[in-house]
Amino acid sequence: MTITTVSSREFQQNANQAQKATRSGPVFITNRGKPAQVLLSIEEYQRITGQRRSIVAALSMPGLSEIELAPPRSRDLPRPADFS
Repeated sequence: MTITTVSSREFQQNANQAQKATRSGPVFITNRGKPAQVLLSIEEYQRITGQRRSIVAALSMPGLSEIELAPPRSRDLPRPADFS
């Protein structure tokens, strides 16, 4: 992992370069020489926050329609125990 540091002025002048730098690690943005913000890729952000996709996001994934799904019939599922 590579940590990149840019001043806020450099970030404003070339935000695209800072975004590309997040592919190899976090980008620290400084203000008057002190770290002020951190720019991360979305994958890294989700990894460190433990965020999971919502069911809506999971079901709208590209290529999902190509997955074959054969859920068991309801008569094949276990039934609750009858204690009467």
